[in-house]
Amino acid sequence: MTVTRGGPGRVRGGGAAHRLYSVVVFVLLASLDNVAIGLVPPLYGPIAHALDVPEGLLGLVTAVSFLVSAVAAVGWAYVGDRTDRKPLLMVGTLLWAAGTGATAFAGSYPTFLVAQLVAAVGLGAVGSVGFSVVTDLISPTRRGLVMSFWGLSQGVGTLAGTLVGGLLGATDWRRPFLVLTGVGLAATAAYLFTYDIRRGQSEPELAGALDAGAEYDYRISRADLPRILARRTNRWLILQGLTAQVAFGSLVWLPRLFAERAEDQGYSEATAIVVGSVFATLFQLGGVLSIVGGLVGDAVQRRTPRGRALVAAVGILAAVPFYLVLFFVPVTIDVPDGAGTGAVVGAVLSSVVTEPSVGLSLLTAVVALALTSANSPNWFALIADVNPPEHRGTVYSLGNLANGVGRAAGNGLVGLAFQGLRAAFPPPLNLAVGLAAFQLFFIPTGVMYWLASRTSPTDIGNVHDLLHTRADRL
Repeated sequence: MTVTRGGPGRVRGGGAAHRLYSVVVFVLLASLDNVAIGLVPPLYGPIAHALDVPEGLLGLVTAVSFLVSAVAAVGWAYVGDRTDRKPLLMVGTLLWAAGTGATAFAGSYPTFLVAQLVAAVGLGAVGSVGFSVVTDLISPTRRGLVMSFWGLSQGVGTLAGTLVGGLLGATDWRRPFLVLTGVGLAATAAYLFTYDIRRGQSEPELAGALDAGAEYDYRISRADLPRILARRTNRWLILQGLTAQVAFGSLVWLPRLFAERAEDQGYSEATAIVVGSVFATLFQLGGVLSIVGGLVGDAVQRRTPRGRALVAAVGILAAVPFYLVLFFVPVTIDVPDGAGTGAVVGAVLSSVVTEPSVGLSLLTAVVALALTSANSPNWFALIADVNPPEHRGTVYSLGNLANGVGRAAGNGLVGLAFQGLRAAFPPPLNLAVGLAAFQLFFIPTGVMYWLASRTSPTDIGNVHDLLHTRADRL
């Protein structure tokens, strides 16, 4: 590893407005990859009909895409921790835009699968490399809050994907993929005007040396990988994704649950798709409260170095009963069948206040999502807290790989579970039972966060000592 100094005339970027623009671009682009992920599930029905395949095979595509994206992210992140990160983000964005555009023109299942996998490879760059960039903009005391916006942007992206897929694709499933392709190309152009954020610039231990003109030029190497896994907190942060994402992955079927409920009450498929997408979007609004989870994590972390992990553990475990209630509360759907999209959306929104069962379901969902959303910002912040700057993208990608395996398992296995449960529970009850069972995977997730709370104080202290030593060398 080497350390170089930047000359006094070296340009690092613009002023405050340029920095704000760069942050906004990175955060918004993090949301777009989740828009791409969220497009397909609301459209399983019409895509399956168009390609003449069972819906379960489309669930398999989504599951495999999660996994491919997570595996690709490890490679993207390792290269990003060694080289210039900006070109990687641009190439990744172009790849997922190309895959999304090809999806719109798919005329067969194999073509659809290949297009989705190309998009998945590009998506792997956006989250892993972008995370490394954003952590270099955030001071340790505000990581929970700012990372809540990073996580929230991804949650909003998933909601937007669900909504855009259901609304734009209700009559033509190809349309939302074309729209998102155009947005992806515009995003690539936006990258051209961001500046290269200095690695390690947010660390208070390095501030004096960097302000004096030094360059933090430590880069990851293969020899660092055993050290990364030797940090006990890293192990718990990575492993928790296996069980957490089994539960979260199953939730991509939420639009299908409410669409089936609508069809069970006699509504046409097109109307049911809109109903399912709007209900699922409304019920996930509790994710906005991840900002509260980030703020609470920051506050508790200032009192104890165990704080962030404890907040995540409590939130995850407390949410389980609310999820179980959500899937079984009967919902009465009263919308104009066959009416335009706007009329159906308006009727669903009105039912929140006019139909007690819808209001109760919404309240339960908001509480459940609010509690589990404490996971995201504190997970992001903990990765930054217990790792030096040149390791963060790679650790994030390893955690994301575990997340991808868990999400793929949750998304794929729950589809099989639904089929197996049909013998005992007629639709849509089979969906409710299957989703409820998969939320029990949150219990081991909460336990692993509690274990991380026991190891994080030592790992955080070691990073502080390491950066102080490096600052003296600079």
